[in-house]
Amino acid sequence: MIDPETQANWVPEADEVDEEEEMPLSLRLSIADTLTLGNATCGFMAVYFTTTGILIPHLTGSQESGMARHSAATAVILMLCAAVFDLFDGLVARKLRSSPMGAELDNLSDLISFGLAPAYFVLVYGMVADDAHQRVAALGAIVVLLAVVLRLARFSCVTVKDGVFQGMPSPFGALTVVSIVLLELPFVATLLAIVGTAWLMVSRVEYPKPRGRLAGAMLSWIVLSMGLLAAWAFDAPGGQLLLQTGCALQLVMGAVIPLFATARRVNNFRDNRREARAAQLP
Repeated sequence: MIDPETQANWVPEADEVDEEEEMPLSLRLSIADTLTLGNATCGFMAVYFTTTGILIPHLTGSQESGMARHSAATAVILMLCAAVFDLFDGLVARKLRSSPMGAELDNLSDLISFGLAPAYFVLVYGMVADDAHQRVAALGAIVVLLAVVLRLARFSCVTVKDGVFQGMPSPFGALTVVSIVLLELPFVATLLAIVGTAWLMVSRVEYPKPRGRLAGAMLSWIVLSMGLLAAWAFDAPGGQLLLQTGCALQLVMGAVIPLFATARRVNNFRDNRREARAAQLP
C-alpha cells in the first residue's frame, strides 16, 4: 500500500523538478531574439538622443545648433540600425530556429523603435520648430503611434498571402515619418504628410517583403542614408542638399510603391474579368 502522506509530499517534488527542467528551455533566447533585442535597444537610444540632444537644449535655451543637428542625426541613424536588426532577425529566424517568444519580442521591439521613437521625434519637432504648433504636432505623434500599434496588432492576427505585407511596413513608415520632419517643409504640409504615412501603415495596400535582391537593396539604401545623415550632422559641404535629396527619395518611394501596387491589383482584376468572360463564351 502507498502511504497517502508520502504520496502527497512526493508529487510536488516531481512538479518542481519538471518546472526546473522546463523553465530554462522556455527562457532561452535564440540568435534571432538577440537581434530583436538589439532593435529595441536602438529604438530606446533614439528616444534618449532626441531628448538629451534636441529637447533639453531647447528647453534650457541653448543655441548650439550643431549639437542638435548631430543628436537628430544620431537618433535617426539608430532607427536605421533598428531597421537593420529587424531585417536580419527575420532572415536568421528563417534560416535557424527561433524561440517561442520570437514573434512577441519582435512586435514589442518594433513598437519601441518604429512606433514610440518616430512619434516622439514628431512630438519634439512640434516643440522646437519655429512654425510648428505643439498641440497639433502632439496629435500627429499620437496618430503615428496608434497607427503602428494597430498595424502590429493586425499583423499578429491576420494572415495575408506570402511575399507581401498588408499596409506600409512599420520600419519603412518610421523612416518616412522622420524623413518628412527632416525635410523642414511648412508645418501644415509636414503634418498632412505624416498623417498620410500613418494611414498607409494601416491601409490594405500591398508592399513586397524584403527578400533576396530586395533585402540587399534595402540594406544598401539604409547604409546610404546613414552616410547622408553623417555628412549632414558634421556639416560637410553639400550635406544639407544630400540629406534633403535622400529624404525626398524616401517620400517618393513611399508614394510610388502604393501606386504600383494599386495598378497591379487593377490589372489583375481586369485580367480575371477577361478570363471569366472568355470562359463563359461557347
